[in-house]
Amino acid sequence: MKRRVHEERPGWQQQVESLGLSFHSPEEGPYWQEQAHYHFSKIEIDILEAATQNLQRMAIQAAERAIRENWRERLCIPEAAWREVIASWDRDDLSLYGRFDLLWDGSGSPKLLEYNADTPTSLLEAAVIQWHWLQDRFPQDDQFNSIHEKLLESWSAWPQQTVHFAAQKEAEEDWRNLLYLEDTCRQSGKTTQNLAIESLGWSRDTETWVDEDESVVEGLFKLYPWEWMWQEAFSHHLSGHTQNFIEPVWKMLWSTKAFLVLMWETFPDHPNLLPASFQASAVGSEYAVKALHGREGANVTLVHQGKVLQHMDGPWKEQPKVYQKLHPEVSFDGWHPVLGSWIIGGEAAGLGIREDQNRITTNRSRFVPHRFSH
Repeated sequence: MKRRVHEERPGWQQQVESLGLSFHSPEEGPYWQEQAHYHFSKIEIDILEAATQNLQRMAIQAAERAIRENWRERLCIPEAAWREVIASWDRDDLSLYGRFDLLWDGSGSPKLLEYNADTPTSLLEAAVIQWHWLQDRFPQDDQFNSIHEKLLESWSAWPQQTVHFAAQKEAEEDWRNLLYLEDTCRQSGKTTQNLAIESLGWSRDTETWVDEDESVVEGLFKLYPWEWMWQEAFSHHLSGHTQNFIEPVWKMLWSTKAFLVLMWETFPDHPNLLPASFQASAVGSEYAVKALHGREGANVTLVHQGKVLQHMDGPWKEQPKVYQKLHPEVSFDGWHPVLGSWIIGGEAAGLGIREDQNRITTNRSRFVPHRFSH
């Protein structure tokens, strides 16, 4: 695994925009990185793929334990939601995707930082944008990337012929990811519609979810976290009516940092895991502090020998915390990569890399393409 520096493609801005990546160059600095990429060997990619598949298997076993041993309070899931989680798990409601964020420098075992299991983004960049970059720059090489193909295959598993896609009205990045997912769903042969999540309604007459035109929502892919859904005024309508949502409500078992504690207690000393606990003293003097439902690096603190190495403010400072043993610093020329390894339809599907000059990855961290050589 090496970080390679090189020239940008001429006119790359127009190229990525034509593929849907409109937010490639925000005011605070570039998001899409064309001046570098990460180069892997085939063996390294095989290790990442195997670790991803193994973590998915472990996550399923951990979820079963959480239900069996009633981890509701430790996972901070409301009681009404917990009943739906159990019902959803028992129904085996289908899941489309997720992203394991891993730390690795090519030696030893990749380590799990967290699982973005409910509303992961950077899918368009991983599936499409970096693939076109590879074809332009290194057509003789390959990429860990079957995301698009696996999405097309996965949609056929849902019985609904029409699927609605929803995100927050003003969230540009979310919408770009959402529209890409909608396109893959449409390519699979289904009919699609999209709406702002704020426009999702409930019909008392038919006791169904409806869109702004009062059309019944047969299936709803929502790029909107489940923990936020249960805080909305309409959340009382969710009870008994979550079976048509994508991602399924049982994903609440995985979409909290408490999942890291659940995984460590279920698989202690596993080579792909870092020790995690609800108590700092249980993981030593070097650790990361994470809010249970923090997002994009917000409210993360890195501590070394009792001193704060780095801290990111955010809106979740009052939430309960999880303490995860701090991984030794992984740095390439001063850049700290996090490897986002995708699961599509239950299978390892591809890699997207975010890097930052700080050790905490945030929503401003750059997306960097990758390749591997056989």
